[in-house]
Amino acid sequence: MKISYDPEVDALYIRLIEGVYECRTLRLNEEIALNIGPDEKLVGIEIIDAKEVLGSGQLPKLVVENLPLVKV
Repeated sequence: MKISYDPEVDALYIRLIEGVYECRTLRLNEEIALNIGPDEKLVGIEIIDAKEVLGSGQLPKLVVENLPLVKV
């Protein structure tokens, strides 16, 4: 899993599956979209206006529990 943030456009992307996939996009609303890959697997989640959607003007803290951490 990889979480990336682009401050220029205030967009957060959560990649759940590594690799390159041809995906279809399922829009939940104007700010949130799901990328659905082969076999209907959820590949990623895109959040536009992330500071507003997730944190009332700021990004929330990230807490990781019971997951192995990999240095990049």
